[in-house]
Amino acid sequence: MAINKNKIGLTLGILFALLHAFWALLVGLGYAQPLLDWIMKLHFMGMPLVIGGFSLGRAITLIVVTFIAGFIFGWLFGAIWNWLGNKVK
Repeated sequence: MAINKNKIGLTLGILFALLHAFWALLVGLGYAQPLLDWIMKLHFMGMPLVIGGFSLGRAITLIVVTFIAGFIFGWLFGAIWNWLGNKVK
């Protein structure tokens, strides 16, 4: 069964963009550093990562770049899925 590569691309692109928009919101509200510190402790790590100050331009760039990356990954997934569907029966 073939799947629509563009739909998969848009789905992953939107998902990636939303996740990173949420991250940018956490940075802007000041909740990112405590969350990152907690996640690192859960993984038994203590790296000195410091969240920088919020920048609207960087946040928009982050969201756009991750949307594009998600679209590409989704499109490639769909292309491989369709290709394998023709090869493996």
